[in-house]
Amino acid sequence: MDKYRVWGHTQLAMLYFPGIQPKSASSQLSQWIRRDEDLLADLLKAGYKKGQRMYTPRQVAILVDHLGEPETWRVK
Repeated sequence: MDKYRVWGHTQLAMLYFPGIQPKSASSQLSQWIRRDEDLLADLLKAGYKKGQRMYTPRQVAILVDHLGEPETWRVK
């Protein structure tokens, strides 16, 4: 995964939830962001806004720091 580029929300969600439909993966990632107060706070500091469809490289790095690399990440 290239943390140093812009990623679309659904694109990134599919990396974390590869076994489900894109819309469901997108919803799941949004739920994880909303439920993790520390993750959400860090994203907001980096300019994140609710409903955002693209993540900056900085925001992607924050997501990966909190969730782990998509290749090794599993729902806990």
